Amino acid sequence: MLVSARRRSRAVVFVALLPALVAVAACAPAAPTSRAATTTAAAPLVIQGAMPVETDALVAALTGAREEKVQGWSFWSGTIDGHPVVVSKTLKGMTNAAAATALAIERFHPVAIVNQGTAGGHDPALHVGDIVIGMASVNIGAFKTGTRARGQGTDFDGWRPMDLIRTEGSAGQDPNAWVMRRFPADTALLAAAKAVAPRYPAGVAVEGVIGSSDVWNSERDRIARMHETYGTSVEEMETAAAAQVAAASGVPFLGIRVLSNNITNDGVYSAASAAACQRFVLDVVREFLRGTS
Repeated sequence: MLVSARRRSRAVVFVALLPALVAVAACAPAAPTSRAATTTAAAPLVIQGAMPVETDALVAALTGAREEKVQGWSFWSGTIDGHPVVVSKTLKGMTNAAAATALAIERFHPVAIVNQGTAGGHDPALHVGDIVIGMASVNIGAFKTGTRARGQGTDFDGWRPMDLIRTEGSAGQDPNAWVMRRFPADTALLAAAKAVAPRYPAGVAVEGVIGSSDVWNSERDRIARMHETYGTSVEEMETAAAAQVAAASGVPFLGIRVLSNNITNDGVYSAASAAACQRFVLDVVREFLRGTS
């Protein structure tokens, strides 16, 4: 009777603790996912866009599209040429992009992520409708300003980039963190984009650097400084945030951006650029997925 009572007691304790154990397991960070672990028939490729104008054509291209809302974000699951693909509407901005990327990775365990959409030009050699294939993306919103007294105004020349990943201390006080963190593209995704680039009909598709932040820059001197110092080809508000989360999770990533306007050469906004970018991205995705079959 004593042994039986002990067993019943242990069983009661285990049942009582089970919900807490499940909660802890759900909150525990997932192990980084490699391409080798995710390249299966069930693993989809995720394509991201911030706004309906950047996702509508992608959703329309899906076979058997099914919409799913996860908190404030929308995902459409379907297939392209028989391959599973998820279109993610991330909403605008760095925080939304990071959150949507984390949700996509946890929920769909993607084989890869492509973030795409419109952007403003930093390179005077590029024109509206041209596409930048992001060989890297950078956060152009993480800076330490120079020290200036009240009334002295601001001076972008004194700003220093901050690598918010490199240090566990204060990035603003550690000179070793005053570097621009670059998130490089996955080599296989980059190769797929370069392979279809010559077929892009609406302009040129070139490799470049995508700059991201929650700032809409319209000061030509600042844009020129970013282009000359950090190599930015375009700027927008999502890619680097999504790239950072994908890198932390070990998920292959590529950013692709079309110039919807370019203040550096007076290129005016074109609403048609978003659809042209989505068509190009679909070609890239098909090229990449053929290589994983």
